[in-house]
Amino acid sequence: MADATAKSGTAQEPIPTDALLVQLTPPAGAQALLPALLQHLHSAAPHADRPVHAALSKDHGTLYAYLHFDKRTPVEKSAANALATSLRTKWPLLQDVRVSRLEQVFAVAGASASAKTVFHYTVEMDPESGWMPELSEWYDTEHMPGLAKVPGCVSASRFLNHDHGPLSLACYDLVTEETLGSPPWLAIRGTEWSSRMRPRFTNTIRTMFTLLVDSKQRN
Repeated sequence: MADATAKSGTAQEPIPTDALLVQLTPPAGAQALLPALLQHLHSAAPHADRPVHAALSKDHGTLYAYLHFDKRTPVEKSAANALATSLRTKWPLLQDVRVSRLEQVFAVAGASASAKTVFHYTVEMDPESGWMPELSEWYDTEHMPGLAKVPGCVSASRFLNHDHGPLSLACYDLVTEETLGSPPWLAIRGTEWSSRMRPRFTNTIRTMFTLLVDSKQRN
């Protein structure tokens, strides 16, 4: 699938969507509301037939909740906005509530696919102008397949965020945080191609999350 070169957050036409990403910050000390919040997401999201894949940032307390669809579905921006509005209405103390349509462009099981996911690591970035084609080729043919083969990686996937935040969202489900510093992981990050591509990232956000709910664990 060809990558888009720009976000389409202002477009009115439906976007082919594989998941909705809900980003928000719960109020301090509000851990008790998370089960009800996740249940609301699962019941309120349009076309989302799978359990929520949700993770909480270790450093900032930001929640990322992925509502995966069973099949790619055209979704209008108004549907994403309606879900965001429902969250703000039900929980007025939630901060920075955003809902984005995600288009999946890569997914592969990892070397530790049978293990339990404990951590969720993301790398978000906008490509430097003109570099999206090569960045996509690097990501999808060398970088993500290579990282997926590292012991401790449960799965690797990448999305285009069509509404909020950087365009490219790379996701890694991990068994341990130490996977990121392991020699096999560092070897993939240190290839010649990687060294040429990484300076072409802009607006880069790297975040380590603790997984709360795993969408692969069906009810």
